[in-house]
Amino acid sequence: MKTVEPGSGTATPETLPPLSTAVWQHRHILDLDDFTQEEIELVMETADAMAEVLTREVKRVPTLRGKTVVTMFYEPSTRTRASFELAAKNLSADTISIDASKSSVTKGESLLDSLCTIQALGADFIVMRHSQSGAPYLATQYVNSSIINAGDGWHAHPSQALLDLYTIRRHLGKLDNLKVAIIGDIMHSRVARSNIWGMNTMGAKVVLCAPHTLLARGMYDFLSKCNLSNVSIETAVEPALEDADVVMLLRLQLERQQSGLLPSLREYIQLYQLTMERLSLARQNALVMHPGPINEGVEISPEVAHGAQSVIAEQVTNGVAIRMALLYLVAGGKNK
Repeated sequence: MKTVEPGSGTATPETLPPLSTAVWQHRHILDLDDFTQEEIELVMETADAMAEVLTREVKRVPTLRGKTVVTMFYEPSTRTRASFELAAKNLSADTISIDASKSSVTKGESLLDSLCTIQALGADFIVMRHSQSGAPYLATQYVNSSIINAGDGWHAHPSQALLDLYTIRRHLGKLDNLKVAIIGDIMHSRVARSNIWGMNTMGAKVVLCAPHTLLARGMYDFLSKCNLSNVSIETAVEPALEDADVVMLLRLQLERQQSGLLPSLREYIQLYQLTMERLSLARQNALVMHPGPINEGVEISPEVAHGAQSVIAEQVTNGVAIRMALLYLVAGGKNK
């Protein structure tokens, strides 16, 4: 597959190339529903510069020297947490990692008390994951630190969506008019929701595919009310895959079967698993993506997950550049 490489720029080993941030208006990053096309393009261009930094022998620039980034996770995470912490260190920020299961939360400390304590310690940025939808929005009302949402309940995961957009852009050069099939547990997926906003803004045509029981209630009304005209719904996988440029699988959480939302895991695999045969319905060399972690043999076959069209590992790599870009932009962002 052809990859569109980031610009080489004229940066010295210690600095970043000049970047125009005139269109940037965000002090916090909570979701992509309030991002303009120009702002998403700026994130992509900034990530190109960060990707160039990551190719250097010394993968560090002094951009955030003297700033403190706190990662505050109330749910388990490997990719997102490590990616944000590595991004912060690459920008020379001081980093503090707080695991809620080992913090004063276990003694009854509230979310707001924890946030105020972190701010009192001098946090400039708080990267936050929480099981309750809306928790990062609440945080912005009580602390002056910039809040970056690393996933809140079923609601949003903006940095994951941005790295997905970036991965597509690097391979296909654009997003406008591409067909992207998102297949799996749409109802419970914060990744799907943020990707819906981001891809619609960038002009991609999104097809959501899932059994009726795994589609959010009122999804049709939501798409109509929010004027998400580029987003449609299919409950059968074959029409969703037909001529798709990108196929994104979502993890099927096994507890969904246990809660009665699926007749059986075997039936889901039979009807929705992405196999090589089904992938042949998409365009030749269509990208295969997954936010991880993967249930191989459930939503995706091992042959597809590790095949030539898979960019799943590259998504993880691109996550560092995107999160470096977000920290850089928020550091100079305006009060929105």
